[in-house]
Amino acid sequence: MTRRVRRKVAKKGKDDAVSLSYLEIEVEDLGLERNGDVDWTSLPDDTVIQLFSCLNYRDRASLSSTCKTWRVLGASQCLWSSLDLRAHKFDTATATSLASRCVYLQKLRFRGAESADAIIHLQAKNLREISGDYCRKITDATLSVIVARHEALESLQLGPDFCERITGDAIKAIALCCPKLKKLRLSGIKDVYADAINALAKHCPNLVDIGFLDCLNVDEAALENVLSVRFLSVAGTSNMKWDVVSHLWHKLPKLIGLDVSRTDIGSAAISRLLSSSLSLKVLCALNCPVLEEETSISTTKTNGKLLLALFSDIFRELSSLFAETSNKGRNVFLDWRCSKNKDKNLNEIMTWLEWILSHTLLRTAESNPQGLDNFWLKQGAALLLSLMQSSQEDVQERAATGLATFVVIDDENASIDRGRAEAVMRDGGIRLLLNLAKSWHEGLQSEAAKALANLSVNANVAKAVAEEGGINILAALARSMNRLVAEEAAGGLWNLSVGEEHKAAIAEAGGVKALVDLIFKWSSGGDGVLERAAGALANLAADDKCSMEVAIAGGVHALVMLARNCKFEGVQEQAARALANLASHGDSNSNNAAVGQEAGALEALVQLTRSPHEGVRQEAAGALWNLSFDDRNREAIAAAGGVEALVTLAQSCSNASPGLQERAAGALWGLSVSEANSIAIGREGGVAPLIALARSDAEDVHETAAGALWNLAFNHSNALRIVEEGGVPALVHLCSSSLSKMARFMAALALAYMFDGRIDEFAPMSSSSESTSKSVSLDGARRMALKHIEAFIRTFSNPQAFAAAAASSAPAALAQVTEKARIQEAGHLRCSGAEIGRFVSMLRNSSSILKACAAFALLQFTIPGGRHAVHHASLMQGGGAARVLRAAAAAATSPIEAKIFARIVLRNLEHHHQVEPSI
Repeated sequence: MTRRVRRKVAKKGKDDAVSLSYLEIEVEDLGLERNGDVDWTSLPDDTVIQLFSCLNYRDRASLSSTCKTWRVLGASQCLWSSLDLRAHKFDTATATSLASRCVYLQKLRFRGAESADAIIHLQAKNLREISGDYCRKITDATLSVIVARHEALESLQLGPDFCERITGDAIKAIALCCPKLKKLRLSGIKDVYADAINALAKHCPNLVDIGFLDCLNVDEAALENVLSVRFLSVAGTSNMKWDVVSHLWHKLPKLIGLDVSRTDIGSAAISRLLSSSLSLKVLCALNCPVLEEETSISTTKTNGKLLLALFSDIFRELSSLFAETSNKGRNVFLDWRCSKNKDKNLNEIMTWLEWILSHTLLRTAESNPQGLDNFWLKQGAALLLSLMQSSQEDVQERAATGLATFVVIDDENASIDRGRAEAVMRDGGIRLLLNLAKSWHEGLQSEAAKALANLSVNANVAKAVAEEGGINILAALARSMNRLVAEEAAGGLWNLSVGEEHKAAIAEAGGVKALVDLIFKWSSGGDGVLERAAGALANLAADDKCSMEVAIAGGVHALVMLARNCKFEGVQEQAARALANLASHGDSNSNNAAVGQEAGALEALVQLTRSPHEGVRQEAAGALWNLSFDDRNREAIAAAGGVEALVTLAQSCSNASPGLQERAAGALWGLSVSEANSIAIGREGGVAPLIALARSDAEDVHETAAGALWNLAFNHSNALRIVEEGGVPALVHLCSSSLSKMARFMAALALAYMFDGRIDEFAPMSSSSESTSKSVSLDGARRMALKHIEAFIRTFSNPQAFAAAAASSAPAALAQVTEKARIQEAGHLRCSGAEIGRFVSMLRNSSSILKACAAFALLQFTIPGGRHAVHHASLMQGGGAARVLRAAAAAATSPIEAKIFARIVLRNLEHHHQVEPSI
């Protein structure tokens, strides 16, 4: 069951709400001013009851407490003839409080063992129908007490999940206590033995509908004794002796419908049943592998009987049940519902077929067997859509759940089948699902929202959902007091928010506020709804405007609360991702600083980097990376133990996914902008894992590892560590071989820092032999580094453009060089005054290669249009860089690359000086 991814209606249908026009007439009849206050307690009794009938049970009970009159009307028998408790906590106390209203209760739906235990406290002695799911923990004792207290019971259904603790003893109790029983459908019972079935045959003379579904053993011979049965289903039941079945069940005098779907029945038993039974009209054998592999079975009618199988045209076969077949086809169920057919037998058959088809299609979708693509595309999707329009609520729910399930081909990775999803869309499924989602029945709301959520993984379907007004509907459902409804609606918004074109519409529909409110509303005990709400907020927070909406709605506090307190890894991962996205707009809003200032946020994210779950570690590291762009956050992360945690993370992720490697290195890159943090990272052992990550096969990891090593290399101690840990070959490889220009650029800058001469000044003194050995090692590493820095710089040179620029300083000639040399991503780098000063000093270095590298770097940092170009130009103008640049451009000993790049940097400085007053 886990397989799962803007109009105001002024007037609804009779099944949805009372029309506005009707209410206006009533107000005028009461003589009230149209624009004045309305005394709702003065409405006629029948109007109040009609209004109450359109509400769920919780709202009915709440409104009943408004006044004495409404309390009396709220207890009206017609409002409490049925009760659906599946979405609510239903225990003894709740049952006792509802007992006074349930005197005439006839139909009850519940969920789980605790609810089952509480049913008897409703004191609903007139109960006719009971339907329960999640029944794995219900015992014989509980079920026996229930049936003993409800002797008028006519229908009992437990499933579709397995009733593992119920045995044939409970079936005997049902037979003894419920002589009026007409319908019995039980799922997953291990052994339905002969005595139990014989008890039903003896004590339940009106039993016409039996379903022993997905059972382990059913006594075939004993079923021959239930002479009253008209409809029998053993779908999914194993260990059936089909030879016994075919020789006995055809003798059942009233059997008109038999369902053997999802079993290992073969063609011989099918043929014998069809040919021998005098009463049988419909035999359903969907998804029976043995039967489908045999070629001897004919799909044509046998003695006027129907065989429904995967290889048959199910709609055409069903149409043959009707005297008039010309207008049936795929509309057979709809035409039957709309007709005034008075054939009782036909109506019973069609009603039963709706139920068993919805059950089998859902079970088949859940198991997701191979080889059914053709069936789903040609018939299955259309069948589910047709069943979704049934008058039976449980059939509608199962059909909607079936749609949510059959499109999913990989539950773990949220992958759906495009063809199946678009088949639903083509057949009008989106509008049908949205109509169900607007129903007041919360079960239908939940399953319709789940289907919409899964289908919306497909971009085309998501667009259709949005165009049909689905975003408003899902945003409204996300405000539901029913957790299951809110959870599935949040899932729908999560999948829709993947599309950039839908984010603004979700915010406009109030979806952001609804999602934030869900986190506070279900902060404990609602892992599913919390994960979906946080996931949707994470997607929305990636948009600049929506990220502001999230912050205004209290999303920062809500998400930090999840990161701090929730123990479920799915919630932790999405909360961390949402915080990462909120912090990613540092240049356009204040959310980055706001997240860092939220109490406990940084500590929680640091702690999450130690999670046993890779996804959580990855998103937490990503959040810390983004947050580290803010100076205050950077220092606060370090104070919260972030350096130690991230170094440990980097050390442990050599075999992790590229995403985790990228973020671990990225977070260290962000922290290392601070020299104090850079030194701490080196002392904590951060150099070696970053070198290991620099050897990754992933381009994105190259960039973050090179960036972190570049920052670390600014410090002479770290530079020595990089050399000693074998970092020079790794950086040289990046500089020459990475597919990322940015990674190659930063690797070259790291090498330039390491060998601009400072490392020699600070190299520790040792014995003469050790000193000689280290000197040789450093010299060899220096030669290797300078060789590859030079090669890197030359990849951005154009001899013809350089010659033209050398002969003339015309803007056009310099612009041509700039265009060839530009590394687009380098414009996002922000350097400190010390870093800019170091490159300026490097222009005076005796090495012509380092001069060219320094000029090339300063060019990248000052190209007009770069995010931080004005900042860098200001630092250079304040530090007297222009004089050094002119000297480098004019020096006879400077290489041509250094001369030309220096001229371009001077021109860039002049440009920024002109625009400086507008900064």
